[in-house]
Amino acid sequence: MSQSSVCVFCGSRNGNNPNYKQAATALGQTLAHNNWRLVYGAGDIGLMGAVARATQTHGGTTLGVIPTHLMQDEVAKTDLTHFVVTETMHERKKVMFMNCDAVVVLPGGAGSLEEFFEVLTWRQLGLHEKPIYLLDIDGYWAPLSTLMTHIVAEGFAGQSLVDFIQSIETVALLETHLKAYLNV
Repeated sequence: MSQSSVCVFCGSRNGNNPNYKQAATALGQTLAHNNWRLVYGAGDIGLMGAVARATQTHGGTTLGVIPTHLMQDEVAKTDLTHFVVTETMHERKKVMFMNCDAVVVLPGGAGSLEEFFEVLTWRQLGLHEKPIYLLDIDGYWAPLSTLMTHIVAEGFAGQSLVDFIQSIETVALLETHLKAYLNV
């Protein structure tokens, strides 16, 4: 049986709430503990760095994907199990997504939102059936969930748009969901 992989989209900053970094670290530990490979943006800063370092520290495997223009800004983490350099951001997302079985979105900024919306749109268009989890630490993603409900209520999408997203409040609960999906 091949190793399952979880794509993690998250901030290249830690954010103001220390619980975000704690969750990123706990997620990395959880991935390693369950022998799930981390697929992420290959940065060594912010939540990206926290999840990668925790995965590595606990013996997990990693695949990092970074475009050439972010090698310095995101402090490329070149000591990963697998390290891929792409030419563009779009290519980065494609490589990350094609190498995963599930998507987890930790707190983050515009980049994390852009990544989330792209995989959500692909799901809406029927291009994949991978689960998309929002790790809603301390209600970080609550405004996004409200927006998704608003989009449906205003007639710009069907209920399936909201149903494609699972908002989960803790890493422990996320682990339960991932086990149910990945270990089938």
